[in-house]
Amino acid sequence: MTGGKAFSAKFLALTILAAIVLSIVVLIAFGGVAATDKGGFGGEEFGLSRAGLVKAIEAGESHIAACMREAGFEYIAASYKTVRRGMQADKSLPGYSSRRFIDQFGFGISTLYTGLGPQSSKHKTAAQIGLGARNVRIFRNLSPADQIAYNRALMGDNTDVTFAVGLEIEDFSATGGCTRKAIEQVFTPEQLKSTYINPLDAAIDKDPRMIAALERYVKCMRAKGFNYNHEKEVEPDLRRRLFEITQGQPVQTLSVEATAALTELQGYERALAPVALHCEERILDPVADEIERELRAG
Repeated sequence: MTGGKAFSAKFLALTILAAIVLSIVVLIAFGGVAATDKGGFGGEEFGLSRAGLVKAIEAGESHIAACMREAGFEYIAASYKTVRRGMQADKSLPGYSSRRFIDQFGFGISTLYTGLGPQSSKHKTAAQIGLGARNVRIFRNLSPADQIAYNRALMGDNTDVTFAVGLEIEDFSATGGCTRKAIEQVFTPEQLKSTYINPLDAAIDKDPRMIAALERYVKCMRAKGFNYNHEKEVEPDLRRRLFEITQGQPVQTLSVEATAALTELQGYERALAPVALHCEERILDPVADEIERELRAG
Protein backbone atom coordinates (compact mmCIF):
# COMPACT_ATOMS: atom_id res chain seq x y z
CA MET A 1 0.00 0.00 0.00
CA THR A 2 1.41 3.44 -0.94
CA GLY A 3 1.93 6.14 1.70
CA GLY A 4 -1.03 8.19 0.37
CA LYS A 5 -3.42 5.23 0.41
CA ALA A 6 -2.26 4.20 3.89
CA PHE A 7 -2.88 7.71 5.16
CA SER A 8 -6.36 7.79 3.57
CA ALA A 9 -7.28 4.43 5.11
CA LYS A 10 -6.07 5.51 8.52
CA PHE A 11 -7.93 8.83 8.23
CA LEU A 12 -11.15 7.05 7.23
CA ALA A 13 -10.83 4.60 10.13
CA LEU A 14 -10.25 7.43 12.60
CA THR A 15 -13.23 9.34 11.19
CA ILE A 16 -15.53 6.35 11.59
CA LEU A 17 -14.24 5.71 15.10
CA ALA A 18 -14.80 9.35 16.04
CA ALA A 19 -18.37 9.19 14.71
CA ILE A 20 -19.09 6.05 16.73
CA VAL A 21 -17.68 7.57 19.91
CA LEU A 22 -19.67 10.77 19.36
CA SER A 23 -22.88 8.77 18.83
CA ILE A 24 -22.32 6.87 22.05
CA VAL A 25 -21.70 10.10 23.98
CA VAL A 26 -24.88 11.67 22.62
CA LEU A 27 -26.93 8.59 23.40
CA ILE A 28 -25.67 8.46 26.96
CA ALA A 29 -25.97 12.20 27.51
CA PHE A 30 -29.52 12.56 26.30
CA GLY A 31 -31.20 9.30 27.09
CA GLY A 32 -30.88 7.52 23.79
CA VAL A 33 -31.01 3.78 23.17
CA ALA A 34 -28.57 3.05 25.98
CA ALA A 35 -30.69 4.94 28.48
CA THR A 36 -34.28 4.27 27.44
CA ASP A 37 -36.76 2.44 29.61
CA LYS A 38 -37.94 -1.11 29.10
CA GLY A 39 -39.41 -1.59 25.64
CA GLY A 40 -37.02 0.91 24.06
CA PHE A 41 -39.01 4.02 24.93
CA GLY A 42 -37.90 6.78 27.27
CA GLY A 43 -40.41 7.45 30.00
CA GLU A 44 -39.99 11.22 30.06
CA GLU A 45 -40.73 14.15 27.76
CA PHE A 46 -39.23 14.08 24.25
CA GLY A 47 -38.60 10.35 24.59
CA LEU A 48 -35.84 10.83 27.16
CA SER A 49 -35.03 8.58 30.06
CA ARG A 50 -35.02 10.14 33.53
CA ALA A 51 -31.23 10.46 33.43
CA GLY A 52 -31.41 11.96 29.96
CA LEU A 53 -34.00 14.52 31.05
CA VAL A 54 -31.89 15.55 34.06
CA LYS A 55 -28.84 16.10 31.84
CA ALA A 56 -30.85 17.95 29.19
CA ILE A 57 -32.33 20.31 31.80
CA GLU A 58 -28.98 20.95 33.46
CA ALA A 59 -27.32 21.62 30.11
CA GLY A 60 -30.18 23.85 28.93
CA GLU A 61 -30.19 25.93 32.11
CA SER A 62 -26.41 26.34 31.95
CA HIS A 63 -26.68 27.63 28.37
CA ILE A 64 -29.50 30.02 29.32
CA ALA A 65 -27.44 31.49 32.17
CA ALA A 66 -24.41 31.98 29.89
CA CYS A 67 -26.52 33.61 27.18
CA MET A 68 -28.14 35.98 29.67
CA ARG A 69 -24.72 36.99 31.01
CA GLU A 70 -23.66 37.85 27.47
CA ALA A 71 -26.81 39.98 27.19
CA GLY A 72 -25.86 41.83 30.38
CA PHE A 73 -28.38 40.23 32.75
CA GLU A 74 -28.12 38.00 35.79
CA TYR A 75 -29.79 34.60 35.54
CA ILE A 76 -29.09 31.71 37.88
CA ALA A 77 -29.30 28.30 36.22
CA ALA A 78 -32.30 26.55 37.76
CA SER A 79 -31.81 23.06 39.13
CA TYR A 80 -33.47 19.98 37.70
CA LYS A 81 -35.80 19.88 40.72
CA THR A 82 -36.90 23.48 40.15
CA VAL A 83 -37.62 22.98 36.46
CA ARG A 84 -39.37 19.69 37.23
CA ARG A 85 -41.61 21.40 39.78
CA GLY A 86 -42.54 23.89 37.10
CA MET A 87 -43.37 21.10 34.68
CA GLN A 88 -45.51 19.32 37.27
CA ALA A 89 -47.37 22.56 38.07
CA ASP A 90 -48.85 22.76 34.56
CA LYS A 91 -52.63 23.30 34.70
CA SER A 92 -52.61 23.82 38.44
CA LEU A 93 -52.32 26.52 41.09
CA PRO A 94 -51.68 26.28 44.84
CA GLY A 95 -54.97 25.89 46.67
CA TYR A 96 -56.91 24.78 43.59
CA SER A 97 -58.13 21.26 42.94
CA SER A 98 -57.65 20.12 39.36
CA ARG A 99 -61.41 20.39 38.75
CA ARG A 100 -61.66 23.89 40.20
CA PHE A 101 -58.67 25.01 38.12
CA ILE A 102 -60.17 23.65 34.90
CA ASP A 103 -63.55 25.25 35.62
CA GLN A 104 -62.07 28.66 36.45
CA PHE A 105 -59.03 28.87 34.17
CA GLY A 106 -59.45 26.19 31.53
CA PHE A 107 -55.91 25.23 30.58
CA GLY A 108 -54.51 28.44 32.06
CA ILE A 109 -53.31 29.74 28.69
CA SER A 110 -55.37 32.79 27.70
CA THR A 111 -57.08 32.99 31.09
CA LEU A 112 -53.84 33.61 33.02
CA TYR A 113 -52.22 35.76 30.34
CA THR A 114 -50.89 39.16 31.42
CA GLY A 115 -48.20 39.90 28.83
CA LEU A 116 -45.91 41.03 31.63
CA GLY A 117 -44.03 37.76 31.97
CA PRO A 118 -44.54 34.95 34.48
CA GLN A 119 -42.42 36.68 37.13
CA SER A 120 -45.03 39.44 37.44
CA SER A 121 -47.98 37.13 37.91
CA LYS A 122 -49.74 37.12 41.27
CA HIS A 123 -50.27 33.40 40.72
CA LYS A 124 -47.53 30.81 41.12
CA THR A 125 -47.88 29.50 37.60
CA ALA A 126 -45.91 26.66 36.05
CA ALA A 127 -43.78 29.17 34.15
CA GLN A 128 -42.98 31.17 37.28
CA ILE A 129 -42.16 28.09 39.37
CA GLY A 130 -39.92 26.66 36.66
CA LEU A 131 -37.80 29.82 36.53
CA GLY A 132 -36.95 29.50 40.21
CA ALA A 133 -37.54 31.89 43.11
CA ARG A 134 -34.10 33.49 42.81
CA ASN A 135 -34.64 34.47 39.19
CA VAL A 136 -38.08 35.84 40.00
CA ARG A 137 -36.50 38.05 42.70
CA ILE A 138 -33.81 39.23 40.28
CA PHE A 139 -36.51 40.22 37.79
CA ARG A 140 -38.68 42.01 40.35
CA ASN A 141 -35.73 44.12 41.51
CA LEU A 142 -35.33 45.57 38.02
CA SER A 143 -36.91 48.78 36.76
CA PRO A 144 -40.00 48.38 34.54
CA ALA A 145 -37.94 49.17 31.43
CA ASP A 146 -35.24 46.68 32.39
CA GLN A 147 -37.87 44.03 33.12
CA ILE A 148 -39.10 44.31 29.54
CA ALA A 149 -35.55 44.05 28.20
CA TYR A 150 -34.78 41.14 30.56
CA ASN A 151 -37.71 39.04 29.41
CA ARG A 152 -37.10 39.89 25.78
CA ALA A 153 -33.55 38.58 26.19
CA LEU A 154 -34.71 35.50 28.14
CA MET A 155 -37.81 34.46 26.20
CA GLY A 156 -38.16 36.60 23.08
CA ASP A 157 -41.63 37.76 22.01
CA ASN A 158 -43.60 35.01 23.73
CA THR A 159 -42.94 35.42 27.45
CA ASP A 160 -45.32 32.66 28.53
CA VAL A 161 -43.35 29.73 27.09
CA THR A 162 -40.39 29.14 29.40
CA PHE A 163 -38.02 26.17 29.27
CA ALA A 164 -40.13 24.28 31.83
CA VAL A 165 -43.37 24.97 29.95
CA GLY A 166 -41.89 23.94 26.60
CA LEU A 167 -40.61 20.71 28.12
CA GLU A 168 -43.95 19.83 29.70
CA ILE A 169 -46.04 20.47 26.58
CA GLU A 170 -43.32 18.93 24.38
CA ASP A 171 -43.39 21.93 22.07
CA PHE A 172 -40.46 24.33 21.78
CA SER A 173 -41.74 26.07 18.64
CA ALA A 174 -42.91 29.19 20.54
CA THR A 175 -39.73 29.65 22.58
CA GLY A 176 -37.41 32.58 21.92
CA GLY A 177 -34.47 34.56 23.23
CA CYS A 178 -31.79 32.84 25.28
CA THR A 179 -34.23 30.01 26.04
CA ARG A 180 -34.44 29.16 22.35
CA LYS A 181 -30.70 29.46 21.84
CA ALA A 182 -30.07 27.10 24.75
CA ILE A 183 -32.63 24.56 23.54
CA GLU A 184 -31.04 24.54 20.08
CA GLN A 185 -27.76 23.46 21.67
CA VAL A 186 -29.33 20.59 23.62
CA PHE A 187 -32.18 19.17 21.51
CA THR A 188 -32.29 17.97 17.91
CA PRO A 189 -33.75 20.05 15.04
CA GLU A 190 -36.61 17.54 14.80
CA GLN A 191 -37.47 18.04 18.48
CA LEU A 192 -37.68 21.80 17.93
CA LYS A 193 -40.51 21.49 15.40
CA SER A 194 -44.13 22.05 16.41
CA THR A 195 -44.96 18.77 14.63
CA TYR A 196 -42.65 16.70 16.85
CA ILE A 197 -44.17 13.64 18.52
CA ASN A 198 -42.11 11.61 20.96
CA PRO A 199 -41.44 8.00 19.88
CA LEU A 200 -43.79 6.40 22.41
CA ASP A 201 -46.75 8.60 21.45
CA ALA A 202 -46.00 8.03 17.77
CA ALA A 203 -46.07 4.26 18.29
CA ILE A 204 -49.32 4.49 20.25
CA ASP A 205 -50.97 6.67 17.58
CA LYS A 206 -50.17 4.08 14.88
CA ASP A 207 -51.96 1.30 16.74
CA PRO A 208 -55.36 0.45 15.16
CA ARG A 209 -57.01 0.66 18.59
CA MET A 210 -55.84 4.26 19.02
CA ILE A 211 -56.86 5.16 15.48
CA ALA A 212 -60.37 3.94 16.31
CA ALA A 213 -60.30 5.74 19.67
CA LEU A 214 -59.32 9.02 17.98
CA GLU A 215 -62.33 8.69 15.69
CA ARG A 216 -64.53 8.43 18.79
CA TYR A 217 -62.68 11.35 20.36
CA VAL A 218 -63.41 13.55 17.33
CA LYS A 219 -67.12 12.70 17.60
CA CYS A 220 -67.07 13.39 21.33
CA MET A 221 -65.55 16.84 20.77
CA ARG A 222 -67.77 17.73 17.83
CA ALA A 223 -70.87 16.80 19.80
CA LYS A 224 -70.03 19.79 22.02
CA GLY A 225 -69.12 22.10 19.15
CA PHE A 226 -65.31 21.71 19.09
CA ASN A 227 -63.47 20.64 15.95
CA TYR A 228 -60.20 18.91 16.86
CA ASN A 229 -58.80 15.72 15.35
CA HIS A 230 -56.34 14.95 18.15
CA GLU A 231 -55.97 16.00 21.77
CA LYS A 232 -52.49 17.32 20.96
CA GLU A 233 -54.05 19.97 18.70
CA VAL A 234 -55.97 21.69 21.49
CA GLU A 235 -53.37 23.62 23.47
CA PRO A 236 -51.21 24.64 20.47
CA ASP A 237 -54.34 26.06 18.86
CA LEU A 238 -55.09 28.15 21.97
CA ARG A 239 -51.51 29.42 22.16
CA ARG A 240 -51.56 30.34 18.48
CA ARG A 241 -54.83 32.23 18.82
CA LEU A 242 -53.59 34.01 21.92
CA PHE A 243 -50.43 35.24 20.23
CA GLU A 244 -52.38 36.35 17.15
CA ILE A 245 -54.50 38.56 19.40
CA THR A 246 -51.86 39.90 21.79
CA GLN A 247 -48.58 39.69 19.84
CA GLY A 248 -47.03 39.18 23.27
CA GLN A 249 -48.04 42.65 24.47
CA PRO A 250 -49.30 43.46 28.00
CA VAL A 251 -53.05 43.23 28.47
CA GLN A 252 -53.19 46.88 29.55
CA THR A 253 -51.83 48.05 26.17
CA LEU A 254 -54.22 46.07 23.95
CA SER A 255 -56.68 47.86 21.71
CA VAL A 256 -60.40 47.70 22.39
CA GLU A 257 -60.78 45.16 19.60
CA ALA A 258 -57.92 42.98 20.86
CA THR A 259 -59.26 43.13 24.43
CA ALA A 260 -62.67 41.96 23.22
CA ALA A 261 -61.05 39.16 21.22
CA LEU A 262 -59.03 38.07 24.26
CA THR A 263 -62.15 37.98 26.42
CA GLU A 264 -63.87 35.86 23.78
CA LEU A 265 -60.90 33.47 23.62
CA GLN A 266 -60.89 33.14 27.41
CA GLY A 267 -64.56 32.15 27.34
CA TYR A 268 -63.85 29.66 24.58
CA GLU A 269 -60.97 28.14 26.59
CA ARG A 270 -63.11 27.78 29.72
CA ALA A 271 -65.81 26.00 27.71
CA LEU A 272 -63.34 23.84 25.80
CA ALA A 273 -61.18 22.57 28.65
CA PRO A 274 -63.68 20.41 30.57
CA VAL A 275 -64.99 18.92 27.33
CA ALA A 276 -61.51 18.09 26.06
CA LEU A 277 -60.54 16.61 29.42
CA HIS A 278 -63.70 14.49 29.55
CA CYS A 279 -63.27 13.11 26.02
CA GLU A 280 -59.58 12.42 26.60
CA GLU A 281 -60.01 10.67 29.94
CA ARG A 282 -63.02 8.63 28.87
CA ILE A 283 -61.89 7.61 25.37
CA LEU A 284 -58.16 8.08 24.78
CA ASP A 285 -56.46 7.45 28.11
CA PRO A 286 -57.65 3.84 28.69
CA VAL A 287 -56.58 2.81 25.18
CA ALA A 288 -53.24 4.64 25.39
CA ASP A 289 -52.46 3.05 28.76
CA GLU A 290 -53.19 -0.44 27.43
CA ILE A 291 -51.02 0.02 24.34
CA GLU A 292 -48.19 1.55 26.38
CA ARG A 293 -48.13 -1.41 28.76
CA GLU A 294 -47.85 -3.79 25.81
CA LEU A 295 -45.10 -1.76 24.14
CA ARG A 296 -43.01 -1.60 27.30
CA ALA A 297 -43.56 -5.28 28.01
CA GLY A 298 -42.35 -6.15 24.54
